Amino acid sequence: MARDVVLTLLLTILPISELRGGIPLGISLGLDPVFTLFIAVIANGLMFFPIFFGLRLFYDRLLCRIPLFDRYLYSVRRRGKPKVDKYGFWGLMFMVALPLPITGVYTGTSLAWLLDMDWRKAFPAALLGVSIAGVIVFLITMGIIRAP
Repeated sequence: MARDVVLTLLLTILPISELRGGIPLGISLGLDPVFTLFIAVIANGLMFFPIFFGLRLFYDRLLCRIPLFDRYLYSVRRRGKPKVDKYGFWGLMFMVALPLPITGVYTGTSLAWLLDMDWRKAFPAALLGVSIAGVIVFLITMGIIRAP
């Protein structure tokens, strides 16, 4: 059982699969479906912190020294500010909530950092999005709804 939980968590925190792979794996390994949903959502949601603050640290230590990147980042943030002000929380939440490849917490958190969203607003949006995606994947895996 512990090995199955570890495998489920590992697949859940990988950038490509995230909980879209972790939930079906955990359920197929015989873990309790609700427990699998819970640990996948928590593990995937908590990935926000190493991604967001890791990007900040990487920028502060290395990328800020590259003038071209610094100008590019400033330009992206300046152009993105109106959209963040208008759609920030809800836009991030919906993007992370789509249970499709490249729309999970890794991409959403990276976008939040790139557009200079306050992490205190971005984290709840990402966590809510992860929760919605987790429920959708759970319902599809359990056969309650059909995938399009």
